[in-house]
Amino acid sequence: MAQETQNNGDLVDVLIQDHRDVESAFGEYERGGLSAEARRDLVDHIITELVRHSVAEEQHLYPAAREHLPDGDEIADHEIREHAEAESVMKRIEDLDPGSADFDRLVRELISEIRHHVEDEERDLFPRLRDVCSPRYLREMGDKIVQAKKVAPTRPHPSAPDRPPANKVLDPGVGMIDRMRDALTGRSH
Repeated sequence: MAQETQNNGDLVDVLIQDHRDVESAFGEYERGGLSAEARRDLVDHIITELVRHSVAEEQHLYPAAREHLPDGDEIADHEIREHAEAESVMKRIEDLDPGSADFDRLVRELISEIRHHVEDEERDLFPRLRDVCSPRYLREMGDKIVQAKKVAPTRPHPSAPDRPPANKVLDPGVGMIDRMRDALTGRSH
């Protein structure tokens, strides 16, 4: 009998795939040789994917950590602080000329911050959640992550709520506005 889940993979699989996708974009940036316009497009793509990923983690991954791990509050709070720092850098990058030294310096700072964050999650948080959560729960959470990313904002909003229930209520509306702005400005995803 067919399962009701969408078979996107479990929570960990979905998030690790996001990590690999953004790492690929980081590598493309670091190889260089891009025009200023291509650098802007690539960095806009990176920012979009990081924002969507972060929103989904804040809505579903960190509440799961709080619920299932004895030190889940501490872990979630740490990860959310790292998201806030990265989002602040992303917001600063948005206003810079892609040919400027500050643009490159901040993009490289963002890449470094994200790589550290990814390493923490993959080394510690993900294996611990796999140890304590059922495969069914993790599959359901994977589906929720995929759905959250579909309606998530595409631009950084450092002052937006980062915890349920406020983020689950506000993020889809902000995401809709961001997607309208993206369409009007020609910003690619």
